[in-house]
Amino acid sequence: MTLVALYDVSVRFGAVQALRGASLRVERGEFVVLVGANGSGKTTLLRVLHGLLAHHGRREQPGAAPRQAMVFQRPFLMRLSVLNNLRLALWLGGVPSTAWAERSAAALRRVGLQGLQQRPARALSGGQQQRLALARAWAVWPQLLFLDEPTSSLDPTAKREVEALLAGFAAEGMTLVMSTHNLGQARRLATRVVYLEDGEIHADLPVGEFFNGRLQGRARQFLKGELTW
Repeated sequence: MTLVALYDVSVRFGAVQALRGASLRVERGEFVVLVGANGSGKTTLLRVLHGLLAHHGRREQPGAAPRQAMVFQRPFLMRLSVLNNLRLALWLGGVPSTAWAERSAAALRRVGLQGLQQRPARALSGGQQQRLALARAWAVWPQLLFLDEPTSSLDPTAKREVEALLAGFAAEGMTLVMSTHNLGQARRLATRVVYLEDGEIHADLPVGEFFNGRLQGRARQFLKGELTW
């Protein structure tokens, strides 16, 4: 079942053409990973898929729109406790207040932050802050989760922790779309890999085909680390 689809979508920021004629479908249960160099259009594509950016072309969500959430590379945390950051996300997500205590406790357990409810959110380590951002997203029970390079600023241990959480979300049936520069991470997590360059989609393949010889041209050079900028 298609959750969101783009048809010939373009986005321009002043003189910069950030996305050019992008067409893409995200199906239920997929883990789609977007790869490409800085400025290739990954973040713009994520924001269009999430419905955050004006664009030319069509964005469609067949049937009822799924519950969605997005986690950014550097999550914005309020100057509140861990618990109140979660409660704010639940309020914004339209979750009834009668469910906040149960949802918050479950979310903190899910990401391994139980016991830190009263800690100031901004006093957490970088990895803990990213796990709190994931907890806020998970707590609203999204069917579709977008992630913009969620591990790029984390140390190796924190990266492994976040990867494990994302793999768990996918195993639970959540659909994920994530951008990353880490090709190893794409190989480990993705069911499908999309390669962008200069705002255009140059490859869109199942993960096995992407990493095992089906790429051509500059996409193949990117995979082999041979592109120069």
